[in-house]
Amino acid sequence: MGASVGNGIEAVLFDAGNTLVYVDPFRLTAILGTVVDGADAERVRKAELRARRHLHEVIAEGHVGTEPEVWRGYFSDLFRGSGVPPEGMEEAGQGLREAHGQDHLWTHVEPGTVEALEALSGVGYRLGVISNADGRVEGVLESVGLRAHFEFVVDSEVVGKEKPDPEIFLDAARRMGLEPGQCLYVGDLYPVDYLGATRAGMEAVLLDPMGLHDGKAPTVATLGELPKYLAGPRV
Repeated sequence: MGASVGNGIEAVLFDAGNTLVYVDPFRLTAILGTVVDGADAERVRKAELRARRHLHEVIAEGHVGTEPEVWRGYFSDLFRGSGVPPEGMEEAGQGLREAHGQDHLWTHVEPGTVEALEALSGVGYRLGVISNADGRVEGVLESVGLRAHFEFVVDSEVVGKEKPDPEIFLDAARRMGLEPGQCLYVGDLYPVDYLGATRAGMEAVLLDPMGLHDGKAPTVATLGELPKYLAGPRV
């Protein structure tokens, strides 16, 4: 059944990384503890926020956001901000790759996420996920207790298309038997998520807790703002 609020949107589709799940600062602190004396989770969390801000700045300079070098830069920033010395960068990177290979590092769920999903489904919105991932994102969402909220998870590695290709968004709409214009997409990267979704004919909103995209695209600071956003006038 579609949403009962009469706003034309029947489904809300989500990005996964940095929207539903984030790098776990406690697990990352444990990894960096091998190269940083007294590694601290709060310092790591703050470093991650700064690295994420710089990631958005780099993308705004002309990158799409899926390039490997962009993410290498993100982790280099994160390591430096967490106190990793230059001579420890290679070891930190190897430790992160090994840990992520064994158990996906994007396993932190922000407070209020479950409540937001329940609020949306409670008024009739259908929910799904479209993620540029490595084939493991559905398992990650299962492990952190979020998978049951979604009808399906579209993983770019599995379907062979990745955002911002409009086809991956259109595939999700077809799975729901909906027109693209009946779907709202929620993500954090302007060229990947917002432009990809809108070029496919969907509405889109950016999750923007740091206020980096004000005036560039519709934004919400938290997932908890989505029900109110959907209930109000949208441009």
